[in-house]
Amino acid sequence: MQASRARLFKEYKEVQREKVADPDIQLVCDDSNIFKWTALIKGPSETPYEGGVFQLAFSVPEQYPLQPPQVRFLTKIFHPNVHFKTGEICLDILKNAWSPAWTLQSVCRAIIALMAHPEPDSPLNCDSGNLLRSGDVRGFQSMAKMYTRLAAMPKKGRIFST
Repeated sequence: MQASRARLFKEYKEVQREKVADPDIQLVCDDSNIFKWTALIKGPSETPYEGGVFQLAFSVPEQYPLQPPQVRFLTKIFHPNVHFKTGEICLDILKNAWSPAWTLQSVCRAIIALMAHPEPDSPLNCDSGNLLRSGDVRGFQSMAKMYTRLAAMPKKGRIFST
């Protein structure tokens, strides 16, 4: 547990240093528990998620970085690799392709990349996956844009701070 705490403190310091370096990610550690983090990520440009701000919840195991964090979307998102109700994310690096070289920041980057390049062949959201697998890209994008507008558009006065 000491090793995981030390690693998380190191990542916390990195995040503080790099706040301006990565304007698409705002990663915040819980004040009372270094094993709980949240992130705000910007929807990638030229995707149905563009303009949206999505909140993620991180639960970091005591065996971190040898085991991956559990990450889920708190913001509703229409995406084939995200469970619509629970926010669970199907991403290989959060399962069997995890490496201790990954950081919480790089996990956020990988999730943004997944948002831009969905994998409809391993869906957690079958409706979303079926639209893409059947070639109905327009239908998928329309639904994804609608949910982005409904759930992820910043409210007045709540802006993404860097």
